[in-house]
Amino acid sequence: MYYGSGYMYGYGFDWTYLLVLIGAVICLIASARVKSTYNKYAKVRSRSNMTGREVAERILRENGIYDVEVCHVRGNLTDHYNPANRTLNLSDAVYNSTSVAAVGVAAHECGHAIQDFVGYKPLAFRSNLVPVANIGSYLAWPLIVIGFLFTSSTGTLMIEIGILMFSLSVLFQLVTLPVEYDASGRAMNLLAGLGILGDDELPYTRAVLNAAALTYVASAAASILQLLRLVLLFGGRRRD
Repeated sequence: MYYGSGYMYGYGFDWTYLLVLIGAVICLIASARVKSTYNKYAKVRSRSNMTGREVAERILRENGIYDVEVCHVRGNLTDHYNPANRTLNLSDAVYNSTSVAAVGVAAHECGHAIQDFVGYKPLAFRSNLVPVANIGSYLAWPLIVIGFLFTSSTGTLMIEIGILMFSLSVLFQLVTLPVEYDASGRAMNLLAGLGILGDDELPYTRAVLNAAALTYVASAAASILQLLRLVLLFGGRRRD
């Protein structure tokens, strides 16, 4: 009977689950850090006294972007730029807040709008990858699970296709990293260049954006570990 490469001594212990556990711990740590960092600097009001909305509108105007609407969305740190409908969406914690944390998040989302405006290629690539990655994420596990039910070459082929589909979602995570870091870099330069934050306030905002960026790193790392687990399990079946 086939048990897979992760099963040992007939007790059904799959050591590759450790890879999943490590990924989950990394994500939990990153999430906790971004929340604690944001909450810390959400209590520090910026001297400009500009709200997240006002910061976003000013940065967009200063960069000649007039067709992007700044919108208020519900939730906590649900901020995002949507290139499809040209909206910059700021959450409850950012839209009307004057904290250095809110200012930083608003500027970061403006960084994405500017990327779109200037034709930043990694952002365009990520946007084009979204539907493919979504399909891959949706189909990967059903294909892998069904494939493991078969011992024939058909099952092996289904697993291979499933792993390939999952790889597309991992690729999306990796492409996201330079996009996010570039947006944060643009945000910091804009906040300093436009005088929205003082020199002593910039380190606070940088801490918030760095913590947020780590969540993307953690997510990518967890996806890579999951992909590695699938490859290890599949390799064991292939040898059998």
